[in-house]
Amino acid sequence: MLEEGSPVPPFEAPDQDGVARKGSDYAGKRHVIYFYPKDFTPGCTTEADEFSAEYTKFRRAGVSVIGVSPDPPSSHKKFCAKTGAKYALLSDPEKKMARAFGAWGRKKFMGKEYDGVIRSTFLVDEKGTVFRAFRNVRPRGHALQVLQEFQK
Repeated sequence: MLEEGSPVPPFEAPDQDGVARKGSDYAGKRHVIYFYPKDFTPGCTTEADEFSAEYTKFRRAGVSVIGVSPDPPSSHKKFCAKTGAKYALLSDPEKKMARAFGAWGRKKFMGKEYDGVIRSTFLVDEKGTVFRAFRNVRPRGHALQVLQEFQK
């Protein structure tokens, strides 16, 4: 599990346009990486809508936003159109990124246990170090909470 103070693991994954995005693309830049289970589900839509609503403020603060789920780029493209997301949504079908960040594991829902994406968010400074990690995130209000952390 990725802890605060840890360097961000290297990654490469296609975005909603099929463009390969690498961790090195964000070197020297502050950014937020949030993991969510699935495009078009209620909680994930709320989270994406709120990051989209605050996107201009993130940009003004010099912070890039990156969303990650196992969905394919084609689904992400449609999800961006629905939520107005102007930031990168990365496709992680093999859960390599989710595992590297500790955002994949055992979950429980309605009495059933299964493996899945654990809604998690990682705030990264210019040095590529995680300075804040949120686990088991509640989508409503989370984007504003993240923005406030960057503004401290």
